[in-house]
Amino acid sequence: MKDLILIITSIINSFHDILMDLASESGLNLTDKDLHLWVFGIIGIGSFFIVHLLFKSLSKYSITAISFIYTFTVMLVLVFAIEIQQKITGRGQMEFDDAVISLWGFLLFFAAFLIIKGMFLLVKKLLKKQ
Repeated sequence: MKDLILIITSIINSFHDILMDLASESGLNLTDKDLHLWVFGIIGIGSFFIVHLLFKSLSKYSITAISFIYTFTVMLVLVFAIEIQQKITGRGQMEFDDAVISLWGFLLFFAAFLIIKGMFLLVKKLLKKQ
């Protein structure tokens, strides 16, 4: 996992340097804070529009799907935050496999929820027919 984080960090640092160089060469006097404001503003609003369209179309079919996507996103952030915290504090091992198995745990429990929900809806439907 440490290697993956180092690779991602290297890519982000390279992208940061390229953006700073482009801004400087184009005559823009952007500080690091200015760059963060613009980059995260653009990424954030772009992501919002995509997510909004996705959730709007999903809401016609299932609120459960929206809840799943939101919860999975929160779990993803939480799992990696815990793994990074383990590396920083030295308590536990920071391993990518831990992150993967943690997310599998959520997926397994969510699948069980869907099976139980499906069985409940099937019984409800069968009782309505009678």
